[in-house]
Amino acid sequence: MTTTARLLQLLSLLQTGREWPGSLLAARLDVSERTVRRDVERLRDLGYRIAGRVGPAGGYRLEAGSDLPPLLFDADQALAVAIALQTVRGGTPMDEAARRALGTIRQVLPAPLRHRLDAVEVTTVSVPGDGPAPDVSLDAVATVAAAIRARETLRFDYSPRGADGETLDTARPPRRAEPHHLVTAGGRWYVLAWDVDRVDWRVFALDRLRLRTHNGARFAPRPVPGGDAAAFVSGRFRGSESGEWPCRGTVLLRLPARDVLPFAGDGIVVAIGDEACTLEAGSWSWVALAASFARFDAPMEVIGPAELSAACATLAERFADAASRAADGTSALR
Repeated sequence: MTTTARLLQLLSLLQTGREWPGSLLAARLDVSERTVRRDVERLRDLGYRIAGRVGPAGGYRLEAGSDLPPLLFDADQALAVAIALQTVRGGTPMDEAARRALGTIRQVLPAPLRHRLDAVEVTTVSVPGDGPAPDVSLDAVATVAAAIRARETLRFDYSPRGADGETLDTARPPRRAEPHHLVTAGGRWYVLAWDVDRVDWRVFALDRLRLRTHNGARFAPRPVPGGDAAAFVSGRFRGSESGEWPCRGTVLLRLPARDVLPFAGDGIVVAIGDEACTLEAGSWSWVALAASFARFDAPMEVIGPAELSAACATLAERFADAASRAADGTSALR
């Protein structure tokens, strides 16, 4: 084995995170312990911080340093990282950093791995109504993550709209929250936190949050309701605490199931012959649910419950009123 190959194999062993006795490293590399000591010094010269302890219980351990040294990935790790970098949504500083990192990794991949990576084309899109991903900096993500790890209260101003360049009213008292989790959904970043002043859990959009200081008072972490942060945040988005839609109903659509499935989201589609299907879905209100069924632009029948039928009647009245005003040339805004 050449010296370079041996150094790479030694680095691969040290990156596992455990402490290696010099004798075991020598056996793995099929060299003397004196050669191991020399190789460790070579890695230290390259910028790797390798701690060593003498004695029967001693050994070598790779530690974090002030600079980022070259990393060593096996084939599966390199491919997984490269594919994950492709899924970062566009238009933000984070996306630009991900593209540069992907280019760096691709440049040094062996030809077989590079061909496998090039065969994987990942396109990330927004769901209808999702809009472009807001601008979130890497510094903001890292700062909030550090506060979560250190269990430090955040003090921040919170924009009501999150528009770029918006002037915040800094004369108002800052919000105070105990951050517990960073959550991503649809290309957006959120902070699940306990609001100190409102005495309740809140989900803050990270792009609307302007930190005043992150090293506030220490706090003891609270258990997230239900024990699952992802499920809790998903439930908040749906308007419930359980993670389920608060309103759920079923209709019969005069459309083939194959035409409904691509737009059913988390709904359940069941084919009824070749030209009809049932769709069970949920929403945050009965009227919103009725409107979501109406978007399929097809004759439908309400299977249940009664609240959904009443919501359809409410929508019908509103649409009839809108059509009547359009025909008469009148407007409620005048």
